[in-house]
Amino acid sequence: MNPTGDFAPAGLPVREYLLVGLVTAVLTFLLTGLVRLFAIRFGAVAYPRQRDVHVVPMPRLGGLGMYLGVCGGMLLAHQLPVLRRAFDYSFDPTAVLIGGGIIVLIGMLDDRFELDSLTKLAGQITCAGILVLYGIQWVVLWVPWGGDADGFGSVLILDQNQGGLLAILLAVTLINAINFIDGLDGLAAGVGMIAAAATAVFALHLLDLSGGDVGTYSPALIAATLAGACLGFLPHNFQPARLFMGDSGSMLIGLMLAAASTTASGRANPPIWGLSDAIALFSPLLIVAAVLFIPVLDLLLAVIRRTRRGVSPFSADKMHLHHRLLEIGHSQRRAVLLIYLWACLLAFGAVAVTIYDVSAVVWVVGVGVLVAVIISAIPRLRSR
Repeated sequence: MNPTGDFAPAGLPVREYLLVGLVTAVLTFLLTGLVRLFAIRFGAVAYPRQRDVHVVPMPRLGGLGMYLGVCGGMLLAHQLPVLRRAFDYSFDPTAVLIGGGIIVLIGMLDDRFELDSLTKLAGQITCAGILVLYGIQWVVLWVPWGGDADGFGSVLILDQNQGGLLAILLAVTLINAINFIDGLDGLAAGVGMIAAAATAVFALHLLDLSGGDVGTYSPALIAATLAGACLGFLPHNFQPARLFMGDSGSMLIGLMLAAASTTASGRANPPIWGLSDAIALFSPLLIVAAVLFIPVLDLLLAVIRRTRRGVSPFSADKMHLHHRLLEIGHSQRRAVLLIYLWACLLAFGAVAVTIYDVSAVVWVVGVGVLVAVIISAIPRLRSR
């Protein structure tokens, strides 16, 4: 019996989560074709600008197809007796559907009419606030200080105001981070899929450790549907793209990643990890940081770069990480696949630390990083 008094099912519902993810992917793939026709009629078309990589007008609104796929996946999960626990014991899926629907609507308006940055920021904060109102917020936070002789670090118990503010800050950061890297065909969708898949694996690991605690069903469900939506959208968006996800898609990915990360890490039960194991205690935050390291790093560098030039942090330029990979000689596809590789190493490496022997994981990830560095530097080495 789990901590809530509900009997846990025998074994992990891995097949059910895979089914939900695959159904979400199929629905997204099918519906995105219809969304493309709607985007053209609606006038949501991205015309080439100086900072853009594409050279022909391209319809967007891909986020609408992704959101409809997520709704279909959530509906299927609600019909499965095991996964229905995510709906019966929390409002997390409802919060994601409502907040995600509003942020997709805001993104659609921006894809069509080009909203100003302050209006979009207000909409992002509103949607993040909806998640908090439905209970998606940080409850515990591990910090590497204040420990005793038996353990390293301590656990902070956050009140509703602190946990809500932290959840809103994380959501707004991730929304803009994913939006910033959406500059090459398939880049944001692929990174979102990798981050969501890693979060789903970690959530399943938490579900196993907790003995089937119903509180750990929702993060795995949110991550599985997001991974499926990104997977179903990629065939339409990978280079050469036929449709862009637009802000409607990138902001949806960021919001759902924030929801999945918060529900998985912000509610982690410290006794599960053992107070004497610092790496295990740090692993929830480590995974959140790892799966989002590349987009957040790109976001921070862009803000610093633009602030030093005396312009708005939200003004566009052509100096993102993916632009730099193109400058040194990588093709669009190779640049995207390289960022996929880096994201996989960081995300799944962080997840593996919580499951397998740390020294073995460090060696494997270290070899992978070395290979990634060599591949990234090949064009520059050839030019020299």
